[in-house]
Amino acid sequence: MLGWVIVGHDYYAQDMLDAIERRFGPQPQCCAVNYWKGLSTNMLSRMMCDALYHCDSGDGVVFLTDKTGAAPYRTAALMSHQHPHCEVISGVTLPLLFAMRMHRETLSSEAFRERIVEQGGTGITSLWHQQQKNPPFVLLHQY
Repeated sequence: MLGWVIVGHDYYAQDMLDAIERRFGPQPQCCAVNYWKGLSTNMLSRMMCDALYHCDSGDGVVFLTDKTGAAPYRTAALMSHQHPHCEVISGVTLPLLFAMRMHRETLSSEAFRERIVEQGGTGITSLWHQQQKNPPFVLLHQY
């Protein structure tokens, strides 16, 4: 089962997780990390790292963030490069998470990324999709 780490500003993450659990009951391998104004990115990184290890069963983890480019998204992006099968999705909404909840058990992290971006419309994107728009710099010659 894919782990979910919901991360966002103020009460965003906890409110999302609470709404999912009210409707569907306790969610295994699912954590919320709230990013408060004034919280250092170092502390945010520690909180997200704890959540990552708490939610990872070896099948992969998906970071679900509120805003592309904001501190939670950037921190998740850095963490995803160090862990296999780790995806970063931004712009998630509660109805979309309701619809995608069942896919945690059947899809790989990569397939989940494709499905959620496809179903989410224009407001949803992933780190992978953003990187395809701006591929990393490649040095063509050795000096």
